[in-house]
Amino acid sequence: MNYVTLNNGVKMPILGYGVYQVTPEECERCVLDAIKAGYRSIDTAQAYQNEEGVGNAIEKCGIPREELFITTKVWISNAGYEKAKASIEESLRKLKTDYIDLLLIHQPFGDYYGTYLAMEEAYKEGKIKAIGVSNFYPDRLIDICQFTEIIPAVNQVETHPFNQQTQAHEIMEKYKVQHESWGPFAEGRKDMFTNPVISEIAAKYNKSVAQVILRYLIENNVVVIPKSTHKERMIENFSVFDFELTEEEKKAIKSLDEAESAFFSHYDPQTVEFLTGLGK
Repeated sequence: MNYVTLNNGVKMPILGYGVYQVTPEECERCVLDAIKAGYRSIDTAQAYQNEEGVGNAIEKCGIPREELFITTKVWISNAGYEKAKASIEESLRKLKTDYIDLLLIHQPFGDYYGTYLAMEEAYKEGKIKAIGVSNFYPDRLIDICQFTEIIPAVNQVETHPFNQQTQAHEIMEKYKVQHESWGPFAEGRKDMFTNPVISEIAAKYNKSVAQVILRYLIENNVVVIPKSTHKERMIENFSVFDFELTEEEKKAIKSLDEAESAFFSHYDPQTVEFLTGLGK
């Protein structure tokens, strides 16, 4: 495993396992499978409603807690100091752990300054090893970096070959915030898995398109958390440390960047109404 060092000195695996859209019923089994496959970083969220499954797996996996890296996120409905503070305790209980390795604000809506204050407090108390944000575009990220005591350690944003977040990455580097990808395969949208450029590179290394995508992001210092409910796919996604891309290959993948979301924009009023509606 390769690691990145966050701005507070905490080491984070550059490759982890995400449980977005993994059902509560399946989550424990999936996380146990992922840990057996070698993953030590697990990414969940309050909104995924499967923190208990992750907690059960942590309890049963037989791996010492300090060897695991657990991420969760505070949802919009828990925004604000008091609600966020209570939700952090709830997440600790569901995850069956004394501390969370990384806690993120899930969306840049609601009273996220109050949320962040509660996170800073929990960080100082040792309940959280690192704090950060998710889905913060450059303007919001700069804002929170300028007006908080603790600079976010991580910003988790949609990042894949068709939306590489080049400008956002530069801003994160400037403020020493680690770039983390969600949706590295864009959920297969825009024919990602049959893309001719990536397919040709994959064939050369006898790797899958998914493996080449993960390798590309890792080589660009982007943390990745691919999700799969299939054990063989988990193993495949984990096997990306035995080859390297050439500069020419990286340029070819870089040229695929359309610099726009394959899902939705946080600047779109309808998207904001939908997400903030979920927060009530």
